[in-house]
Amino acid sequence: FYLKTGEKLPLLKKLKVENGKLKVNYEIDKSKCKTFNQKIQWIKLYGVTDIMRQCTDKVAVRDYVASQVGIEYLKSVLQICNTFDEIEFNKLPNSFVIKCNHGSKWHFIIKNKQEYLSQEKLFEVTKRYITGWLEQEYYICNGFELQYRGIKPQIIIEKLLRDNINYNPKEIQIYCFNGIPEYIVKIHNEQEYSFWNKDLNPIESIFKYRLINIKETIDDNVKTAVKLSEKLSEKFKFVRVDWLIYNKKIYFNELTFTPY
Repeated sequence: FYLKTGEKLPLLKKLKVENGKLKVNYEIDKSKCKTFNQKIQWIKLYGVTDIMRQCTDKVAVRDYVASQVGIEYLKSVLQICNTFDEIEFNKLPNSFVIKCNHGSKWHFIIKNKQEYLSQEKLFEVTKRYITGWLEQEYYICNGFELQYRGIKPQIIIEKLLRDNINYNPKEIQIYCFNGIPEYIVKIHNEQEYSFWNKDLNPIESIFKYRLINIKETIDDNVKTAVKLSEKLSEKFKFVRVDWLIYNKKIYFNELTFTPY
């Protein structure tokens, strides 16, 4: 369904699809929000602000980060384009990331440019997907996250920051409530995580699903990420500030307002 500008729903309903049919799982309103998940669902419809939309845009958020903590924590942008055909591949390095600025996980990782350009089918698939993404509103097709609504679609190409090109970099995720970093998560890989509270003491997993909890001593990168996240989150009731680690330094990844 679609909401008109300024229109509100009397109750937020969690929707799910079963056997191809849309079903209502449960109803909540603001006064009855108890769990973190319920509050996240409420934020999707009623809590989105203009500054959240700016900070959801992968291009526009760079200005916010630069103004709050400085440009030294931003990843290098190689090109910004409005269409796939505008990309100047001859000016790009051997590895890079092609992203759409107005969605989540709408990206392609190019590890070897020459190999990529030589595979005509792969190139055409990439072009078809990115062109299709540029024509879509992300919030409609994935989770009804209204902070994505109205973002001008663009392509942003960034340097690929990986110490090992075949593996994702380590990440730091800071869960911030009213400008206070309450939970710190370091992602070592898909199965191994470390967890700390706001006092930087190790804690058990904050997630229900099973992970290997590595009891790691907190390092300077985590401490810096916590300090910077406090500054980046001060305008929001909740935001998860995401960082990645490359060449022993942290880089801003994104602000996530409605995780999972």
